[in-house]
Amino acid sequence: MSTTTTDAPGTRPAMTHREVLEALSGIILGMFVALLAATITSTSMPRIVSDLGGSQHSYTWVVTATLLTQTVSTPLWGKFADLVNRKTLIQIALVITVLSAAAAGFSHNIGTLIGFRAVQGIGAGGLMALATVLVSDIVSPRERGRYMGLMGGVMAVSQVGGPLLGGVITDSFLGWRWNFFVGIPFAVAAIVVLQRTLHLPARPRRTVKIDYWGAGLISVGVSLLLLWVTFAGNDFAWGSWQTYAMVGGAVVALVAAVLVERAVDEPIIPLHLFRNRTFVLAVIGSIAVGVAMFGTAVFLSQYLQLSRGKTPTESGLLTIPMVVGTMLAGVVLGRIISKTGRYKAIMVGGGVVLIASLLGMSTIDSHTSFWLIGTYLFGLGLSVGALMQNLVLATQNTLDVQEMGAGTSAVAFFRSLGGAIGVSALGAVLANRVKTDITDGLSRLGVPADALGGSGASAVPDLSQVPTPVRTVIEDAYAHGIAEIFLIAVPMAVIALVAVVFLKEIPLGQRSGVEQMLEQEARQRAETAVAAGADTVGGQIEAVRSAEEESTEESADDADAAEAAEEPAARR
Repeated sequence: MSTTTTDAPGTRPAMTHREVLEALSGIILGMFVALLAATITSTSMPRIVSDLGGSQHSYTWVVTATLLTQTVSTPLWGKFADLVNRKTLIQIALVITVLSAAAAGFSHNIGTLIGFRAVQGIGAGGLMALATVLVSDIVSPRERGRYMGLMGGVMAVSQVGGPLLGGVITDSFLGWRWNFFVGIPFAVAAIVVLQRTLHLPARPRRTVKIDYWGAGLISVGVSLLLLWVTFAGNDFAWGSWQTYAMVGGAVVALVAAVLVERAVDEPIIPLHLFRNRTFVLAVIGSIAVGVAMFGTAVFLSQYLQLSRGKTPTESGLLTIPMVVGTMLAGVVLGRIISKTGRYKAIMVGGGVVLIASLLGMSTIDSHTSFWLIGTYLFGLGLSVGALMQNLVLATQNTLDVQEMGAGTSAVAFFRSLGGAIGVSALGAVLANRVKTDITDGLSRLGVPADALGGSGASAVPDLSQVPTPVRTVIEDAYAHGIAEIFLIAVPMAVIALVAVVFLKEIPLGQRSGVEQMLEQEARQRAETAVAAGADTVGGQIEAVRSAEEESTEESADDADAAEAAEEPAARR
């Protein structure tokens, strides 16, 4: 199916600094809405899942469903950004995100919650991909580090504000359902601000061809892989027929997707991007960082509440060191990059700190000092600020302006894919470890596992309803299980470090995406005019005459210059 855009080639000059700041305010507000919707439930999730009668398995799926749809939809949003109006797209993503989040607030069972969170992931994928693309439109790569730092600061505020606000709401008379409603005013404000401040040149008129086959095959392949990682080892054996069916189906779908992407005019993920060394290494690094960061941070609130007995509000406060680290890295390191044009050393340092922090978190237990945990979390925050946005920056610096959306979203896609796989795989590991440890601990106490109610040892427990000896067993089980998944994430951090070490540092460009697009359009118009003039005899004669006149004028100018140079000598 094909449609035709109606935008005419833009002639508007590049945006002024004031216009950039005004437009950036709307973009950042949109990011804030997406991140708030994603983070506000993080400290409340143990209570939400417990109230809805969910298990550890369903706890993982509440998070995985969002990451799954966000991962699958990200390259689609990015490709649409190269084809149609980007401002309209980000406003649509805002509406999807907030309406689905509000609908999730009315959930009365875990299945409904998972479904609405899946829809929410579609909007979140658009917001995260489009925000970065829009920043590349209005800010040059050299200056982008400073603005990326500002975005990192907003991300940090939303990361600390979301869990903290969610914890306060959950502990208040409002209850956890209001976590899903609170983002609506911010979304409305973001839509209004974007409408008033974001003014991009109209994109050139072109035929839009949507790669439905590629989108469908990529979605099927990625979804099957994530479903397999989630269910294998729990609902069926790793070597069962279900494994062969899911993995085989995923491989077939992804191979078919590659063949389709090679053949269509407008592929969702242009395969020639993989000839770009920076892009390939950024993809590898993003997958590894996604596994290491998302796959571990998701379960941090379970450690704080189920192993240390903290309330949702206290859990949010205890994550502040990680947020402060992210904010400092984003703002300070971003300014350094804009000033020096250098980014590789910062990324290498971030990889080293990520490894050290994960190793530190792998040593925690149910009695570890919160000061020590805070230090490890601060290191995790620093590594996030040093790696995640700068991997995108390095990639954007090498992309053609016409493929900025597809290339940027591809990096985000693989980062989300890594995070989704990380959450699914590490969640499965945690569920099995916790179930085994709780069953063994209760057995030593002479207490049957079904005494916990719900799904027995698989249920997310309410610690206020169990006796002290059983509570100790549960606290130790979650502490040991979560420490183990931090240790499992260390090899992924090593892969991320290797990827950035081999990254070739390319000087950051000085022109924004809008400026590059306008220059390309002006060049194309000039080439078209020259070609049209050369196609006629009159045009050829006119071209010769113009050349002769220019030659005569140049000779006259040279003579005048020589005469002017001789006059002082004559006077002397």
